Amino acid sequence: MARCLYGFGRLVLVIGCTLLCAAARAQCPQISGALQQGGFIWARVAPGSSVTLDGEPLDVLADGTTFAGFGRDAAATAELVVEGPAACRQTLQVLPRDYLIQRVEGVPAATVNPPPEQLERIRRESALVAAARARILPRADLLWAALAGFVWPVQGPISGVYGSQRYYNGEPRRPHFGVDVAAPEGALVRAPGPGVVTLAQPDLFFSGGTVILDHGYRLSSTFLHLSAVQVRAGDELQTGDVIGAVGATGRATGPHLDWRMNWRAVRIDPQLLAPPMPKP
Repeated sequence: MARCLYGFGRLVLVIGCTLLCAAARAQCPQISGALQQGGFIWARVAPGSSVTLDGEPLDVLADGTTFAGFGRDAAATAELVVEGPAACRQTLQVLPRDYLIQRVEGVPAATVNPPPEQLERIRRESALVAAARARILPRADLLWAALAGFVWPVQGPISGVYGSQRYYNGEPRRPHFGVDVAAPEGALVRAPGPGVVTLAQPDLFFSGGTVILDHGYRLSSTFLHLSAVQVRAGDELQTGDVIGAVGATGRATGPHLDWRMNWRAVRIDPQLLAPPMPKP
């Protein structure tokens, strides 16, 4: 009889632990978005909570919305910790991706590397871009609109994808961090979502005509190689407003739009936040 009671007690303990663990899991927020390399995710936690991802504090909006991005080479797991009325610790599984790798031999060095006399200009322009992306725009309305979905800033064949990389003469170049859309020169480029322009430059060395549009809380879009820039820093745009025109300025071999996105210093894939490209 004692052995039966002992067994029953163990059964109650196991069931109790199972229920407690299930309750703890139930408190973890449901993740939306693309939980993969290059992806952007968001979740709703109890308002007033504090949230970290791998120890980095995340923004938490008044309604409890929190969000984060993963870079091209993000690790396979990330630790999400929520502290507050509904505490939670959750290990997120970040899906890996295969990237297109191209190897090109026999390329002249002058084509691969910028001329030394341009290095000071490149450093100065890089500082301008970094300062624009570092600005914090605490606009929850813009971010909520962004999470509702973007539209394509221009339509056409996708000619380059996020994460691809070229090796010139055996040496790796920086990966491509945007999505390229082939379109005729002069085709209008429109805002994929609402935001505030933080950079509008007609002629940067690498990217030519360049615009950065801040969607709030350091989620931003960058538009490169524009033939015309029709906005100024400080302009507030709505979805569909004209930003500029497709071009081949900067280090581009033909007319196209290079659309890039950042969350803080993390480069994320715009294609994961946009609908399928409409067929022509």
